[in-house]
Parts: sequence; structure tokens; C-alpha cells
Amino acid sequence: MSIRRTTKARRGMVALTVAAGLALGVAGCGGGGADGKSPEKTASASKGDGSAPSAQEGPTEEVQVELKGPGGLLLQITSAERDAGGFVTVNGTLKNESGKTLTLPAQLSGNETEVIRNGQSLGGATLVDSKSKKRYYVLRDTEGRPLTTTGISRVKSGETVPVFMQFPSPPNETTEVTFQLPMFASGDVMIAG
Repeated sequence: MSIRRTTKARRGMVALTVAAGLALGVAGCGGGGADGKSPEKTASASKGDGSAPSAQEGPTEEVQVELKGPGGLLLQITSAERDAGGFVTVNGTLKNESGKTLTLPAQLSGNETEVIRNGQSLGGATLVDSKSKKRYYVLRDTEGRPLTTTGISRVKSGETVPVFMQFPSPPNETTEVTFQLPMFASGDVMIAG
């Protein structure tokens, strides 16, 4: 068989595979049953006893603690959840209560060179376990980026921005820690889970 025929056969097989995939996709998106009615209930990953909403979905819990920061910034911590993977995720909102747009201070990123190199973040946050006398810093990924909300450089007047920070988990018997962020007041947070 010549190279030309082999290439044509391969193109035909690719086209047939793509067409079959599209046909299956369209059939799967049909929407209704045999009677033409749409189903009454659909499955949803966010309903039931699943995981809590992420900071990107917006916090729906009550505020545990409010921490005042510079220039009218207010950090409201809504939850601190321990998960089975050995992490604690702190969720909340950052609000500008002043009458003008505020630029976030560079100190919020902390002073570690690797974290600063990755841009504006809340990488300077810590959890302090006074019973065990330990301080837990925001986790980093394998490239040194902090596991926290990043890229916030300004907050407009009255604007509220959802934020999160992920830390190593203190021992299971530790249920209360002190949350600290440079230039903000400190506050005690209860860990759930």
C-alpha cells in the first residue's frame, strides 16, 4: 500500500471517529424522555451532604471573625474546614469599607522570596496553635505558588472579594487557632471537621 493510500485511510478513520463522537454527544444532550418532557430532577454535585462551597462560589456561612486592616479593608473569616488530606482551608471575604479604591499592601504576600516572585497574594497569612506552640504558613505548590487567592491588587470602594487560604492541618485535637495576616488585627478561628 502506498503512503498516499495509507494517509487517506487514516484521515477517513479520524473523520469517522469524530463524526461518531459528535453523534453520540448530540444524542446524549437530547434533554427529554420518550414523551418529549424534560426530566423533573437532575443530579447535582453541589447538593446534598457534599463538600462546602468554594470561595469562588461565594461564602454562605456566617462570619466567625472580622479583622480590620489598613485604610478601611475588612477581612471576614466565614469558615476554617479541616479535610481528610491533612489541610485546613480558611474561607472568607475581603471588603473595602472606605470611600475610595484601595491598592492592597505588598506585605499581605509575606516576605518569602519564592511567594513574592509569584505576584500579589495573601501568602503572608498564618495560623497559630498556641497549645502546641506552632505556627502554620500558607501552603505552596511544587512551583512555589501559594495556595491562596492571588491576583487581587485593588479593591474598589464597597466591593467584596471572596478569598481562601490553605494551611497544613494542626493536630485533630486542636479546634481553635489564631489567624494572622500582616497589617490586619488577629482573631481566633474555630476549625470544623
